[in-house]
Amino acid sequence: MTPEKLKRLRAAGWHAGTPKEFLKMTDEEAALVEIKLALTDAVRQTRIKRKLSQTDLALRIKSSQSRVAKIEAGDASVSLDLIVRALFAVGATKQEVQRTFASKMLAAA
Repeated sequence: MTPEKLKRLRAAGWHAGTPKEFLKMTDEEAALVEIKLALTDAVRQTRIKRKLSQTDLALRIKSSQSRVAKIEAGDASVSLDLIVRALFAVGATKQEVQRTFASKMLAAA
């Protein structure tokens, strides 16, 4: 959100906060959500970079295209285990997965 829009909303009586505040999440819960979102974004970006379709990825992880779509959308029903398996299945290295974790851990600190 731009600073100008935030100023206009506050002037109109609105309160702007973070998703963490709105959902009343602990620091740990917020960090987990950030990590999962970073990993799901990495799955999508790596899949596209490697010119794989969602169906191609689904075959690699022995799942369905709709499940891959849920992974990439950050659906809460998707386990962290499946997200990481999908990331490896699209060709991400251990170092790339570690960098994704590390970047979010540093940002959350």
